[in-house]
Amino acid sequence: MPKSFSELEKSHPCFGSHGATTGRIHLPVCPGCNIACRFCERSINTTENRPGVTAHVLKPEEAAEIVGKAIQISPEIKVAGIAGPGDTLASDNAFKTFNLIGQQYPQLIKCMSTNGLLLNERADEVIAAGIDSLTVTVNAVDPEIEAQLNDYIIWHGKKIDGVEGAKILIENQLAGIRKIAEAGITVKVNTVLVPRINGAHISEIAAAVAEAGAEKYNIIPLIPSAKLKDEPAPNCAEIEAARRAAGEYIELFLHCNHCRADAAGVPGKSDITRQLYAKIGPGSYGENFSHG
Repeated sequence: MPKSFSELEKSHPCFGSHGATTGRIHLPVCPGCNIACRFCERSINTTENRPGVTAHVLKPEEAAEIVGKAIQISPEIKVAGIAGPGDTLASDNAFKTFNLIGQQYPQLIKCMSTNGLLLNERADEVIAAGIDSLTVTVNAVDPEIEAQLNDYIIWHGKKIDGVEGAKILIENQLAGIRKIAEAGITVKVNTVLVPRINGAHISEIAAAVAEAGAEKYNIIPLIPSAKLKDEPAPNCAEIEAARRAAGEYIELFLHCNHCRADAAGVPGKSDITRQLYAKIGPGSYGENFSHG
C-alpha cells in the first residue's frame, strides 16, 4: 500500500512543513521527453539549480548503485525520487529503476514527477511500481492557454501542436490524476506561473485538479528561459495572488525549492550530489535529450 499523506509529512522532506530532517535523492534516468514546454531547457551541467538540469544521465542499474552509495554517505535519505531530466513516463527507465530500488531498498519512499501526457494510459504501471507520491505538472486546463505554454506534444509517434495537442495533454492529465488518486496515491500538482499567460487561470486549474483527486497544489514561479526567456518572472504580489486564488479549492504546498534532477541530500542542509558523482562521467546516455 502507498504511504498515507500523514506518513509522507513525517518522512518526506518535500511534504514536511517544519523544516527538513530527512533527505531525498533524485535519480536522473529519464532523458527523453514527449512535450515541448516553451519555458523548459534541459541541460547537463553542474552549476544551475533548477528542474531539467543534471550533471549525469544514468541507466537504471547505475541509479540503484548510486542509491546505495547515497545512503552510506547520508543515512538521513528516506526518499528516492525520479523527476527527469525528461519525462518519467516517456520511457520505461523510471519503472525499471523503481523495480530495482524496491528489491534492494524497500524501506525507501518512492516518488516521481510527470507532465501527465501518458499518465492515463500508464496509471496501472505507476500503481504497480509502488509509487507513494506523484507530482503532475498542470499549467492550464484551457487548451487555448496551454497552447501558449507548450509548442507541441509527441503522441504515439505523432507530433501534434497548438490547441489540438494541448487538449489531448489536459484530458490525459486529469484522467490520469483521477486514476492515481483513486488508488490511494498522494497526488501533488505543480503549476508554472507565467502571469501574462496563466496568471488569471490559476483558480480554474486548482478547482479542476482538486476535483480529480489531487491533495496538494504547488505554484512554481517561472524561471525565464528557452522560448520564454524574455517573459518576466512573477513578482511577490503575483505569486501571492495566485496562491490566494488556488487556496480556495485545494491545500497549498508552500516550501518547494527548484531542485535539480540529480539533487541529493537533506534540502537546505546538505548536498551530497558532487560526492556521489565525483568518479563518473556524464552518464551512459550523454546528452541525448530527445523529444519522442
